[in-house]
Amino acid sequence: MKWVGRCGECQAWGTVEDAAAATGPSNVAPLAPRSPAQPITEVSQQASVKAPTGVPELDRVLGGGIVPGVVILLAGEPGVGKSTLLLDVAAKAAEEAKKNGKPPVLYVTGEESASQVRSRAERIGALHEHLYLTAEADLAKILGHIGESKPSLLIVDSVQTVVDPKVEGAAGGVAQVRSVTATLVNTAKASDLPVMLVGHVTKDGSIAGPRVLEHLVDVVCQFEGDRHSRLRLVRAVKNRYGATDEVGCFELVDSGIHGLADPSGLFLSARNLTVPGTCVTVTLEGRRPMPVEVQALSVAAAGPPRRTTSGVDSSRVAMMLAILQSRLGIEFDRNDVFVSTVGGAKASEPSVDVAIALALASAALDLPLAPGVIAIGEVSLTGELRPVVGLQRRLNEAARLGFHTAVVPITGDDLKAPTGMKVRAVADVQEAARSVLPVNVN
Repeated sequence: MKWVGRCGECQAWGTVEDAAAATGPSNVAPLAPRSPAQPITEVSQQASVKAPTGVPELDRVLGGGIVPGVVILLAGEPGVGKSTLLLDVAAKAAEEAKKNGKPPVLYVTGEESASQVRSRAERIGALHEHLYLTAEADLAKILGHIGESKPSLLIVDSVQTVVDPKVEGAAGGVAQVRSVTATLVNTAKASDLPVMLVGHVTKDGSIAGPRVLEHLVDVVCQFEGDRHSRLRLVRAVKNRYGATDEVGCFELVDSGIHGLADPSGLFLSARNLTVPGTCVTVTLEGRRPMPVEVQALSVAAAGPPRRTTSGVDSSRVAMMLAILQSRLGIEFDRNDVFVSTVGGAKASEPSVDVAIALALASAALDLPLAPGVIAIGEVSLTGELRPVVGLQRRLNEAARLGFHTAVVPITGDDLKAPTGMKVRAVADVQEAARSVLPVNVN
């Protein structure tokens, strides 16, 4: 109504006014509740009993298993292995359902034909007569399949391909995704039907569709992994029935996807070789300690010096180079520097600082570290080593892997050295380098 000065009806000036719509309390008629309210101490806990999925690594992320009526959203980039994982889960759940006399598992695909999904199931060994498969993208028909088969578990691949015929818009639109998800959530809660949904992600890694999608579901799991690496990680971003600091590790191979209870073999190179420029540390993925081997290479530059990194934060590498040059007198001005991790591991937390620094110092001096050494700690700009969280848990994991010497920061916590491991508490990066390199560092 801004700048309107003349009425279009009476042609009078200055008579046009803004009139807000009448707002007041709506007259909503009360309805009788389905069940009366009761004390919270008398509410039954049977509805929250968790049933294992048959995939231990996924159970770890979900907090023990699947709760009746839970809605789980599994999101990830294309080709990361979402459909393969859920097809494996469907086959194992179908086997458990048949053993316990429960209804079958229903797998709905909206992206592929039934024959394509069958071929994948045959390749990964996920064929089971108690697993029902249908290729539908119409929400009404999917609800019809649910009413006919009364499944014990429903898997929809994916929620962005399903269309609600009562809502306008193409599949994957905001209105469509909101309506489809809300309908499936209501169906799950009304019949205690566990539902697993596959979700697409955008270029920045966020879940495609409206933000309300994550609020409607009970559990949101992120499926991560480099398509050039075998390692896949599943982490819970939201979990109403468990913690969100657990991570599941999987290995994607030609025969399917397998859980890795001990993924250390993917991140460590040949341990019997002593090569300059390598140092091992332990990072935390949630509450799970993960070994990471940092490799560094320093060579004479043919032109302007380059700094190339893979799997580590480039800014932290640049900071370690400056600290080594300032505190230890190691020159990198005329050298190309390359820093990478083994097996496609991601090491972005500050606890890898001292491992990066020792790997760089070892590469520059062309001297390998003492065998069986692991380094954990954050390095400040003054060269001081600062404590990190979960240090005891990291040391226990390193001792289990066979490391016998650990370089850690001086901390006030009561650290207990694991059996067969010697813990060296150092104050700064210079002392750390002097303790593991066979020569003195200035």
